[in-house]
Amino acid sequence: MKEATLYRVLPDGRVECTACARRCKLSDGQYGFCGVRWNLGGKLYLMVYGKISAIAVDPIEKKPLYHFNPGSMVLSLSTYGCSWACQYCQNFDISQRRVLEGFEVTPEKIVELAEDYGAQGITYTYNEPSIFMEFAYDVGILARKKGFFNTFVTNGYMTDEAVDMLSKFLDAATVDFKGNAEPKFLRRFSMVPDPEPIFQTLLEMKRKGIFIEVTDLVVPEIGDNLEYARKLARWIVDNLGPDTPMHFLRFHPDYKVDYLPPTPVETLEKHAQIAKEEGLKYVYIGNVWNHPLENTYCPSCGRVVIRRRGFDILEVNLTEDGRCKFCGAKINLGGRVWPTWRLSDRFAYVPIELLSRYVKITREQIEEFRSKVHVKRQG
Repeated sequence: MKEATLYRVLPDGRVECTACARRCKLSDGQYGFCGVRWNLGGKLYLMVYGKISAIAVDPIEKKPLYHFNPGSMVLSLSTYGCSWACQYCQNFDISQRRVLEGFEVTPEKIVELAEDYGAQGITYTYNEPSIFMEFAYDVGILARKKGFFNTFVTNGYMTDEAVDMLSKFLDAATVDFKGNAEPKFLRRFSMVPDPEPIFQTLLEMKRKGIFIEVTDLVVPEIGDNLEYARKLARWIVDNLGPDTPMHFLRFHPDYKVDYLPPTPVETLEKHAQIAKEEGLKYVYIGNVWNHPLENTYCPSCGRVVIRRRGFDILEVNLTEDGRCKFCGAKINLGGRVWPTWRLSDRFAYVPIELLSRYVKITREQIEEFRSKVHVKRQG
């Protein structure tokens, strides 16, 4: 565990966590909605600091980031817990477990693994990274010094304080909307009171110069309202710009919403068409292999500049300075196209169980720590 940075002490002695937009106000011994940020003796602690639940090397396209360092490989990692409670989460065994445990690692070890596996960047993903911001910060600062880029896969449900902290080390983010950001859907199926903080986070990220791609999980029957899809696309055009990549992702039945079918491809195509009508230039359909909207098309001449199948890149038609090879139009890219796109497999298993010990923080250990803190305060 480590004392958090993102919190403040309230006049009544409680602490207010500022990692996510819930701003949980906690008395001594209480923990936040995420389950991993605890008030112990009047200070807020990140209990899963240096404790990861999963780690692997992925193609960056899996995040999905199609326009930021395409073709690269990223070391991806997570802890436990989340600031949301999505009933359809495919990573529910990680995100919806409020446990204080994981494989014990240091920021130095994470960066060392990135070097050993030939990754170009580090991605904080699988569960919501803003809840373990202090650990991500320490890893990210060190990673930047070593020449790695850093990316988040996030629900965007943050505070301005959190965005300011992540801006010190973060290069790019995939911000994941669910159900077209329809408030009723988010309240019912994610326990999110209001999507407005997500939009504020996006604005702050843009101000801070963080490269942004937006995804939207389209859930059939309950989270596929086309009016909200149009509203979301229009907001992105007006506030982030028409060059912002937008991905509409296919839902598959999982966790507590296993009674619905996968999103019909036709529904995703309707969403994509609406986004194009509103002016977005780079619109994708995700989780549907071999669909034409897996590819990146030049907004000027309409030719394919990056051809994909799933997470693989099959063809690149870009100049070294990121222009369409056919007409010379500038394509919105962050970073560069990495030659590793030619590798037949950019996934790698990291045997973390052989490299680290799995540790758990028990209630008894927490109470013992609290007792010591109280003794120090009284002394």
